[in-house]
Formats: sequence, structure tokens, C-alpha cells
Amino acid sequence: MAKIYSEKFINKMDDLEPKEETVNFLLSYSKALSVINCKKMKFEALLN
Repeated sequence: MAKIYSEKFINKMDDLEPKEETVNFLLSYSKALSVINCKKMKFEALLN
């Protein structure tokens, strides 16, 4: 299989760190998300 990513791109991947506001947003969203199973259907509700 051919290489898809260059070495420069792979080296940059090690330096990635999310901002604190991004992490806080994702944590808040996951806490507010509620999934309700009803028979064969799933309902997602954002409890804000």
C-alpha cells in the first residue's frame, strides 16, 4: 500500500494539543447529550 502521509505531516501530529476551551466545550456537550432507546429507535436530546 502506498504511503498517504508525508513525514512532515506525521511529525506535526505529535505536536497537536487541543485548546482548553475546545475540551471544555466537548465535555459540556457530552454531559448534556441524552440518548433514549425506544424499541428499535434511538432519540438524541440535548438537555440545555
